[in-house]
Amino acid sequence: MKPEIHPKNYRLVVFRDESANHNFITRSTAKTNRTIKLEDGTEYPLVMVDISMASHPFFTGKQKLVDTAGRIDRFKKRYGKKDAAPAAEAAPTEAPAE
Repeated sequence: MKPEIHPKNYRLVVFRDESANHNFITRSTAKTNRTIKLEDGTEYPLVMVDISMASHPFFTGKQKLVDTAGRIDRFKKRYGKKDAAPAAEAAPTEAPAE
């Protein structure tokens, strides 16, 4: 193994699952400006995550839709089907002459 490739600044960090309101503490080098004070009175750096073992369907056994900041709405707006009615009105067709 190569020497001196691992970071030296590991510290205790709280990861908070936004969708399940679940906290867990682990050692990490993740950079963050947020902090949180837990029940023990100690202040820890805080990293917010969208999905963790507390909300992931594999661990919970139930499917849950996580829509963070309207991502699904933005996706549907960008890639959704276009309405065909306005296009048909824009190009009127002529009736065949008799």
